[in-house]
Amino acid sequence: MVLQAQEGRLTATGATTSAARVLVATAVPAERDAVARAFTDVPTEVRLPAATLLRTAGGYDLLAAGVGPALAAAGTATALTAAALDGRPYTLVVSAGIAGGFQPEAPVGSLVVADEITAADLGAETADGFLPVTELGFGTVSHRPPSSLVRVLTQATGARPGAVLTVSTVTGTAARATELRTRHPRALAEAMEGFGVAEAAAAHGVPVLELRAVSNPVGPRDRAAWRIGDALTALTEAFGKLTPVLESWNPHDHR
Repeated sequence: MVLQAQEGRLTATGATTSAARVLVATAVPAERDAVARAFTDVPTEVRLPAATLLRTAGGYDLLAAGVGPALAAAGTATALTAAALDGRPYTLVVSAGIAGGFQPEAPVGSLVVADEITAADLGAETADGFLPVTELGFGTVSHRPPSSLVRVLTQATGARPGAVLTVSTVTGTAARATELRTRHPRALAEAMEGFGVAEAAAAHGVPVLELRAVSNPVGPRDRAAWRIGDALTALTEAFGKLTPVLESWNPHDHR
């Protein structure tokens, strides 16, 4: 299928003055729809093989790619490839959604922007502890978003910068939370998709961000204490503040 790219400034009102394209990848439709509420226009559907995008008039394509790093990578790669084949590649990929926050640094309802997107459980367990896959001689376990964009994004949204961990199994005990923080002392949040999205973006040479709204503490599972609605509202508000950041950022400067 041939994509019809929208050229325009990234604005919540749909105004169009400059060329830019942003792919926002979430896990589930509720997160995607929270992002969509930041825009005043009604998004249109764009069907891809095994995926459907919601396209806003301002240049955002919104994708609910699925839960976990594998589905996130596959869905993101599909959208990136379709855009590249159409000759209108994305200038930025954003992994977005809710997350667990490490306490007390990332309280429920707060925003976190990743200055490091790290696969926390990609590796091997040994008698001496966990070894990341890089120490086994393979691949990578971390991606770093553009520091200039992270900096201005934190200023615009009030999000705290830090490491966001990608896990295939959500933490459910205090012992596991402590173990992760010991291995990753800069970690502020954990989610399940960021590293997969970042791997797909890196394969296409497109810069990546991860923005998370904290819905629950990392640690023992207590569903009654989760604030998913509040986190989704915070996600909507954050995307409403992204416009001046992305208007002033040069997509060709990935430092």
